[in-house]
Amino acid sequence: MWFCIPFMGVSPAFGAAMGNFGEDLRTERLNRGVALEDITAVTKISQRHLIALEQERFRLLPGGILSKGIVRGYVGALGLDPQDWTERFIKAYNDSGQMLEDDRGWTAFASNVGKSRILRREAAIMRLRWAGAILFLLAVVAGGYLTARYYGMRAGWWTNLAPNERVYAALHTAWSWLSMRASDLLARLRG
Repeated sequence: MWFCIPFMGVSPAFGAAMGNFGEDLRTERLNRGVALEDITAVTKISQRHLIALEQERFRLLPGGILSKGIVRGYVGALGLDPQDWTERFIKAYNDSGQMLEDDRGWTAFASNVGKSRILRREAAIMRLRWAGAILFLLAVVAGGYLTARYYGMRAGWWTNLAPNERVYAALHTAWSWLSMRASDLLARLRG
C-alpha cells in the first residue's frame, strides 16, 4: 500500500541523499500530510515516543525491541518499508553513542522464562515421585501388617481379629498424621 501514497520529493529510503533519521522521518510524514495524532490513533503509540523519534531523542524510547516496534509501527502507518527504516533507526541509534539492546536481551529473557517453567515442572514431577514412593511404602507396610496378621491368626499367636487398644491408638495417630501430610502435599501440588 505504501507505493500508492503520493508524496512530494524523493524518499530517502529510495536513494536520495540521507539526512539524519529523525528529520527524514518527519519529512516523510509531512509530505504525506499525516498528523502525529493520526499515527497515534492507528498504532496506539504515544505521541511523546513519536516526537522522540523525530527529534532523535532515543533515550526517551523504551529501548530494545520495543523501540524497533515503535519505528515499525510509525513507518508502517506512513506506508514506508519497515525493514529499511528499522535498519536506519538502528544505525542512527548506534551513531548517537548509545548501544541499542538487540533481540538477544529479549531472547535471554524468554529463555529464562522457559527455564523457570521447566524447573517448576521438574519440581512438580519430583514431588509426585516422592508422593508415589511414600504411597508405595505405605502400601508395603500395610501389606506386611495384613500378611503378618493373617499368618499370625492361622498360627495362633495373633489371638483376635481386631488389634488391641494400644495398636489401634498408634494406628489412628499414624493415620491422622499421614492424612494431614498427604493433604498438605496435594495442596502444594495443585498450587
